[in-house]
Amino acid sequence: MKIEFKTGEYLVKLARKAGESWVKYNKAIDPIDPIPEQAKMKTGAFVTVKKHKFTLESLRGCIGYVEGIAPLYEEVILLAKSATQEDPRFPPVKPDELSNLLFEVTIMTVPEIIYYNTIEELVSQIKIGRDGLIVEKGFNRGLLLPQVPVEQNWTIEEFLSYTCRKAYLPVDTWKKTNLTIKKFQGIIFKEKVPGGEVEQEVIQ
Repeated sequence: MKIEFKTGEYLVKLARKAGESWVKYNKAIDPIDPIPEQAKMKTGAFVTVKKHKFTLESLRGCIGYVEGIAPLYEEVILLAKSATQEDPRFPPVKPDELSNLLFEVTIMTVPEIIYYNTIEELVSQIKIGRDGLIVEKGFNRGLLLPQVPVEQNWTIEEFLSYTCRKAYLPVDTWKKTNLTIKKFQGIIFKEKVPGGEVEQEVIQ
């Protein structure tokens, strides 16, 4: 999947505008016109909000859809609310925080199941900096975006363990065969500074 920069830039600016409206007024916004054609497609997406202080960043909220439920621009407006107001890990964002927050949009490819017979085969099919992971077992599901293991300096094994923990499963569940593991890629666009220029992030 290739996303034009103008589409990513549009979605990040839309996420900020929507997030600010939800935080200040608890209201949705109309999309910014004109809407790029790629912003009208249906695909999974996440909106991430990070606290920004000097060169340091820390998570403030992150919510998304694994599969597209609406055109991307509509998803981003909804997810801006969820990321700023409804992430159960954090209290709702307050208006005085907005000037120190970075908005980031990750556009997902369709997740694909990883088929394997051994742990070695599983590990060989995952690449840090390229893949995000989903683990599923019964009603439990956990997801971590591709940028997370890079930011945390994890190994592939640690990435699998933390994804299991995100699903509220024992961290060694990935070493067993009775669960489904999927991988996906993410195309990431984010603000360089709060409210500033947008860049595409290339994770390595």
